[in-house]
Amino acid sequence: MNIQNRQKLSEIIKTARGTMSQRAFGKLLGVSATAVQLWERGDTVPDTENLGKLAARAGYTLEEFLSFLDGNPVSQPPEINDIVKKIQFLPLSQVALIGKAVADRFAASAEAAGE
Repeated sequence: MNIQNRQKLSEIIKTARGTMSQRAFGKLLGVSATAVQLWERGDTVPDTENLGKLAARAGYTLEEFLSFLDGNPVSQPPEINDIVKKIQFLPLSQVALIGKAVADRFAASAEAAGE
């Protein structure tokens, strides 16, 4: 993998990790925090299994992910998938605000329906 691809991979990993620590993200993937750190620095490249896990975290198939790293355009996941992905990495205080907004929306909908 060339340097540009490693830089892209590093950014994707950092984005997929979000606010999680390298240790927590590594645990989620089944690897060490050191492995995550090495990937983010571009010192090493994940094996195919871990590339697949990273692709899934980023909302892509492994094939789409590898194609993107090679510089090919990849179709974006649907908007709802983007929203869900972003929610997964928000601090819990912000997730609570979203949860309240969703609950309020359901309550208003039920009230409008006369339930």
